[in-house]
Amino acid sequence: MRGATFNAHETARMHAVHGVTLASFKRRAAAFVLDFALAGVLFLVVVTPAAIGLVRVGLWHPVGDVTLKLDFFKNWYSVVWLVLYFALTTYLGKGQTPGKRLMRIRVVSLVHDRLSLWHSVERALGYAASALEFGFGFVQYFIHPNRRTVHDRIAETIVVDERPEARDDSGPPETASASAGEGRWREDR
Repeated sequence: MRGATFNAHETARMHAVHGVTLASFKRRAAAFVLDFALAGVLFLVVVTPAAIGLVRVGLWHPVGDVTLKLDFFKNWYSVVWLVLYFALTTYLGKGQTPGKRLMRIRVVSLVHDRLSLWHSVERALGYAASALEFGFGFVQYFIHPNRRTVHDRIAETIVVDERPEARDDSGPPETASASAGEGRWREDR
């Protein structure tokens, strides 16, 4: 009986995304700031009515004033909220959070044709790894040859520029799974 063998299935996908224009740090940072602000607003819009509802139906009996803060790393619910926000918006937006959509950039998997929910969760959790050591994981954008940050490498993704003028339609090296034109790197819609 033969043991497990290595399958280089990522190679075809790597060829399919070869030559795409990567998103700039400025566009990625702007998208992140927009998403962080939107996550904070949504937190207030969702949590405040939910807390009032729990008190009204008698499922929650707070003692004294209640203070809910979206303060990353200082309380568990902020971490959960931000991971859920970034994971779900990336997955449901097919690689685009609302901030990334405004900045016209998209997260693309290097191993699959479409981002899975798990890839999106890994990427969202990876933001914490990128923030460690004074944000050095984000600074790695400037060091890595393919402009990948720590959270990109954790989730095996890249971030591409979706603006029409940024596309290189010369095509990737020919492979069985690579197709010409815009569809070679954009998520299926």
